[in-house]
Amino acid sequence: MIQEKKQEGTSQLVVFSLANEEYGVAIGQVQEIIRPQGITRIPGMPTFIEGVINLRGKIIPIIDLRDRFGLAQKEADANTRVVVAEVSSQTVGLVVDSVSEVLRLANDAIDPLPPTITSIEGEYLKGVGKLDRRLIILLDLEKVLTDLEKSTLEKISKTLGEEVPTSGGSAKKDTSSKVE
Repeated sequence: MIQEKKQEGTSQLVVFSLANEEYGVAIGQVQEIIRPQGITRIPGMPTFIEGVINLRGKIIPIIDLRDRFGLAQKEADANTRVVVAEVSSQTVGLVVDSVSEVLRLANDAIDPLPPTITSIEGEYLKGVGKLDRRLIILLDLEKVLTDLEKSTLEKISKTLGEEVPTSGGSAKKDTSSKVE
């Protein structure tokens, strides 16, 4: 069996928790971390897409990672955060239980997933980082959504984004038929 040569250097990760497990994503994909805000539900979406938010005039789809990964649901609490990240040129919000830290992890401390764990459903799992006694599951955000799901979210963002004003005012396109 040929063993892969481990890369030298470090990876900088944003670490968050879901269902008492730690996950990490490359910091370069993360734009910001916010508290949950009013989510507008969109009918007909997969259950893991909670809806959209208006973040400073930009429509951002919100994805519940617990639901996406098939984990038990949990009510949002004071620790719940939305990790706003770039996924295939699309800005999305990822709901997580909490965000704990940004850390540097030596690339030689990252192992690929064992073949018994790798599957089509788990293709978004990049590997496992080892830090002291902790294991951090590394995610490939580019693969969390299927191409069809990415396309659908992009269409929703563009369609709804046309209705969002850039500064103040109403989000309605047509205000001429107001009822008094």
